[in-house]
Amino acid sequence: MQELINLDGFEISFHEKSNRIINIEIDDEIIKRLIFPFKKFDITALEYKPFTRFTIAKSLDETTSNKLSNFLNLIIKNRDTGCFIIGPKNISPKIDQAFLVKLSTAITHLIGNPNHDSMAGKYYARFHVKHDDNSDSYLRKAYTNMDLHTDGTYVKETTDWILMSKLEEENVAGGETALLHLDDWEHLSELANDNVGKQNFIWGSPKSKNVGYKVEHPVFSKDQDGRDIISYIDQFPEPKNMEQGLFLQKLSDALEGSQNKIITSLPVGSAIVANNYFWLHGRKPFKEDKNLSRELLRIRGSFFNN
Repeated sequence: MQELINLDGFEISFHEKSNRIINIEIDDEIIKRLIFPFKKFDITALEYKPFTRFTIAKSLDETTSNKLSNFLNLIIKNRDTGCFIIGPKNISPKIDQAFLVKLSTAITHLIGNPNHDSMAGKYYARFHVKHDDNSDSYLRKAYTNMDLHTDGTYVKETTDWILMSKLEEENVAGGETALLHLDDWEHLSELANDNVGKQNFIWGSPKSKNVGYKVEHPVFSKDQDGRDIISYIDQFPEPKNMEQGLFLQKLSDALEGSQNKIITSLPVGSAIVANNYFWLHGRKPFKEDKNLSRELLRIRGSFFNN
């Protein structure tokens, strides 16, 4: 299990529901130290000039004498953990949405390079969940359960990790985050060893994703150490035959029926960062409210090669 460390200005603890998840709260003094370097670049600069993202990432790392980056990489690459929740301990007027976008950008650029998000046309995506929705995926459907899944199933880019940050929410009840570590799943051995799960499946996506191709890959494969990893989302596979269709149904039922799912609420301003190979994530339905509003930010990408 990942050992916790002491970092001045950061409160680090295990999550109340799982020692696989590390909580990292950023103290007010660190936030104050980030205000100036973060203001040096506006959001447009971060979008157009990729090197500026590393500049603000370095500013964050330097608040800990460059110890934070090492700790985050140890967590996210450790099979026993692979997930952390990070954000300001207190939300003040100085912490606006622009600051949170920059903070999320800085965090991700300490662990890897973001993928181009075709849905948004940028290195990140922002999206609202509201009462009314006419979209073509579960992403914005507030009152529908978003089943457990991994990201990047339908794109060619490597998706080693994902960050999901809560920028804002109002009039929200329900909508909790669901998480499941692959090694805690009761049916892992049964389904990962099923030969159908090792076949290539076709994965597509709806028009809103702006991905003009399909990919093929199995649901289950192995990492370099021979451990099971998963690439799966319920909405986008295109089963080739009855065998594949029934396998996907069995897989979906077994994931959603797991008694080891972690259900947690993410504070506004905080981000979940998870290893995309052995953590699945989803969302519980919201309770109906015509004034419901939640805005999320997503960044996903690959680990640095060096």
